[in-house]
This record gives sequence, structure tokens and C-alpha cells, in this order.
Amino acid sequence: MKKKIIIFISVVLLSSLILLLILMLPGKLNTTKDLSGLALATFAGGCFWCVEADFEKVAGVVEVISGYTGGSIVDPSYEQVSAGESGHREAVQVFYDKEKISYRDLLRYFFRHIDPSDAGGSFGDRGSQYSSAIFYNNEEESVIAEEEKQKLADAKVFSKNIATAIIKFDKFYNAENYHQDYYERNTIKYKFYRNASGRDDFLEQSWQNSKPQVETYLKETEKFDLSKLTPLQYEVTQENGTEPAFKNEYWDEKRDGIYVDVVSGQALFSSRDKYDSSTGWPSFTKPIEENSVSLKEDKQLFSTRTEVRSSDANSHLGHVFDDGPAPTGERFCMNSSALRFVPKEDLANQGYEKYLALFE
Repeated sequence: MKKKIIIFISVVLLSSLILLLILMLPGKLNTTKDLSGLALATFAGGCFWCVEADFEKVAGVVEVISGYTGGSIVDPSYEQVSAGESGHREAVQVFYDKEKISYRDLLRYFFRHIDPSDAGGSFGDRGSQYSSAIFYNNEEESVIAEEEKQKLADAKVFSKNIATAIIKFDKFYNAENYHQDYYERNTIKYKFYRNASGRDDFLEQSWQNSKPQVETYLKETEKFDLSKLTPLQYEVTQENGTEPAFKNEYWDEKRDGIYVDVVSGQALFSSRDKYDSSTGWPSFTKPIEENSVSLKEDKQLFSTRTEVRSSDANSHLGHVFDDGPAPTGERFCMNSSALRFVPKEDLANQGYEKYLALFE
């Protein structure tokens, strides 16, 4: 028996050692996604753990890989880059579907998730290796990047000049495997680092929609027409408002169909996942697709909640709570004013035919 235990322990230790060695190798770990036919964009915005995590929430983005670019050393290590010895920046490569999101939209998302006015680094990470940059692949991308940078500068959202560099892309080296998907595989350490860095606090303070400069920038850059929204729809989706319970359009809606973003038309929830939560607001156990919504920490109302926003238009939808029924245990509590209901019989003629399979 003792001999068997020793053999078992040896096997476990050997397996752990092999896994550790694999994690230390360069390259993306467990990348099984088909990246053929996708467009590619390269951005640097400080810590690549955070930039990767942010871009992987975007609808139309298929894969994000952390790595290094812009320096002179071939295949640098993390130690060389982080110490500022190689001339590289921490960066990410974003593989995206151009049919679902444009390069211009990626740039606008990028600017809203970094500090583009910091020339000396990003948040808690200092040095040129952590400074922001856009690496363009062709002249068209260069022109678009310059246009979007100028729009941000003209809006004067930041008191300092926009410092994000625009550089021709050369070579990209994948970071070591333990850096890839760090936010998923080391969630506690990642959240601690991100919170301590001040990134989210800065972004929240910088992009509050009540600021006239922010409103100016969004009017220049938003691809969706907000003029057709009712006052309540605008208050809910654009100003994070909440409609009255039991006095809204869909809290008691029972027909088959899907619920889409009233701003963009993006499919968000299915009636198959809707249930009566007795709260007076439409409630769902999950979104219709994993990447159709994004989650954000909300510290208003003297408590910490998780806000739900649409990933395409960034509309405020409601909040998600952990008191829902099986199988998810979650309650996506939404505002009817942020939604538009499309009945099952109208899915095909409104361009949502792929969701008919949900009701077969």
C-alpha cells in the first residue's frame, strides 16, 4: 500500500511539473478557435491582462491574445519587457469579425477603456512599456486611428493632451502562457490587481454621461440614432435610470419571442429563459448569447451590484443578482424600457430568423 501511495504522489508531482512547464512556454494556451478569415487589430493599453479581458467582452471579437510589440529584441520575455529593457509594449492582438464590428468601433471601445492622456504609462504601471498605442496594419487603419484620436481630443474629455501613439505594426510575440486568459484562470489575483491599479475608478469618473464633454464625444462617435427614443427609454439606457416596478411594458409578457436592445436591435434575451420573479420587472435566467451583454460593477445606492449593459450599444439594461432559479441561479432583472419584444412569428421578417430554432 505504501508503495502505491508513493507512486501515486510521484505521478501527481510529475503531472504538476509538466503543467507548470507548459504554462511557462510562449504562445496562447488552449486556443482551439478557428481564426481563419478574421481581421486583426493590435492595441497597447497598459497591463495586457486588463486589455485582453475588456476586449473579450466585445460582440464580434473572437479571440484576444496578450503579447509584446514595438521593440527590437526578438521574442522577448516578460521580464525583459516589464523592466523596459526590450523597447516593446505590453499589447494585445484582437481577432474580430468585420461583419459584426468595425475597426473604428474597436478604436472607440479601446479609447473608453484606457487612459489615453497618460504619456508615462498606464495607471499603476509606469514606463513606456505600459504606455498606450495603436498599431495599424495599413494606410486605411492609420487614417481611421488619426480621425478617432482627433475626435477624442476635440471633445476635451480629458484635461491633458491625448498621448496614445499611432505606430505602424511590425511584429508581435505571444506572451508566456500563464499570461493568457489571466483574468479567467487567476480571477482573485486579477481582480485584486485591477482594483488596486485604479483603472476602473478612473474609467468610471472619466466617462460619466453627465459630463458635457462626454456627451459631445458620444454624439460624435455613437453609431446608433438616439433621437427616436422616448424620454424614459433615453433615461434608462443612457442615464442608467430605473422604471417603476409593475408599471412597465414587459414585466407580465408571456408570449414566445425574443427581447432586443431598443437602441441597437441586438438580440439580448429569449422568452424561454424568462420567469416570474415577483419583482415587477422582466427577469431572465441568462442572456440569449453569452457575449450579448457585458457586466460592470455598480457602487451606487450605497451597495455594490452588478450592472448589465448591452455589448453592442453599451445601453444600460438593469442588474443581475444571484437569487434566480435553476439552472443558472441568476436573475437578470431588466428594464422594459431598454428592450423591444419581437414575437416568434415576426422573427424571420425582422431579421432574427436564426433564433427560430429556440422555439422548435
